[in-house]
Amino acid sequence: MGRFYALHCLILLYLFPPQACQVFPAERDGRMELPAEISGRKEQILVRTGFTVSYNSEWKIPNWVAYELVREEVGGDVPRGKRFVPDPGVSSGESATTDDYRNSGWDRGHMAPAADMKWSRQAMDESFYLSNICPQNRNLNAGVWNSLEEQVRALAAEKGRIYVVCGPMVSERPRTIGANRVAVPDAFFKALLQNDGGVWHAIAFVFENRSGRNPLATYAKSVEELQALTGIDFFPALPDRIEAETESRVDFTKWNVSGR
Repeated sequence: MGRFYALHCLILLYLFPPQACQVFPAERDGRMELPAEISGRKEQILVRTGFTVSYNSEWKIPNWVAYELVREEVGGDVPRGKRFVPDPGVSSGESATTDDYRNSGWDRGHMAPAADMKWSRQAMDESFYLSNICPQNRNLNAGVWNSLEEQVRALAAEKGRIYVVCGPMVSERPRTIGANRVAVPDAFFKALLQNDGGVWHAIAFVFENRSGRNPLATYAKSVEELQALTGIDFFPALPDRIEAETESRVDFTKWNVSGR
């Protein structure tokens, strides 16, 4: 679903400065993975080849990252990227740098996973933009967060299409790292949406930004609960009645996640 917008942005990059590669609220309509506009928070929308970022220039990390993962994209063979770089769509004074993370004790944690971008060299390289990265506990990054990423790929291969929104949960006065004062999240969230035979199903997960590994079901919540915690309106493209019903309940059988 994001391919047209990505092409549009590539053209704009030749004609205008990098900041032109943005999507404004009216253009979000109809894209199932995109949350509603956030009020009272810094937000710059950046459309990339494989995902969309709501970037927070105050935090130097995203508010959220959203993308659609389809079956055909799961089995890509593009090698993993190696170089983290500032997003060209973010002004230099509003971006983190790799030096901010160096010796900080925090991983450069992907929101849109590199392993979900193996279908395109451009998508892979853009997943290493620092607009897609957050300071993340190493055990979490390599542990249960990675396990959920693998689960999403398995679901996309099985169901054909999964909509994903993920991002950090940041306190009013967060701890920061580096000269650019990059905010360290207290926790991370991931919201998932699928259409199974014409019926919509959603689930959310919240992980504290620390070491620990429990069964995935212990981190699960309804999307309605996640909205209350984050102040973000997820999946507003759904009709209101369907959105309310879908986001208020969790059917573990539709997600291959044990409810115990």
